[in-house]
Amino acid sequence: MTLLIWIGAALTLAGVAGLVWCIILAMRAKKAGLPDDQMRAALQRVVVLNMAALGVSGIGLMCVVFGVMLA
Repeated sequence: MTLLIWIGAALTLAGVAGLVWCIILAMRAKKAGLPDDQMRAALQRVVVLNMAALGVSGIGLMCVVFGVMLA
């Protein structure tokens, strides 16, 4: 079950890295000074990536918990 814990930790770190990337993308979009419709489109893409990163992080945390419970 140690492998499950390590896989879960890797998924969690990948999810957190994705969340940091979403922050960077949102800050770049804000600094670009885009018109309203382009800003909305850019931020909608960031929201999709944000939810995916949050999901990956959540799955990783579940793997860690299951690995600890089974160990």
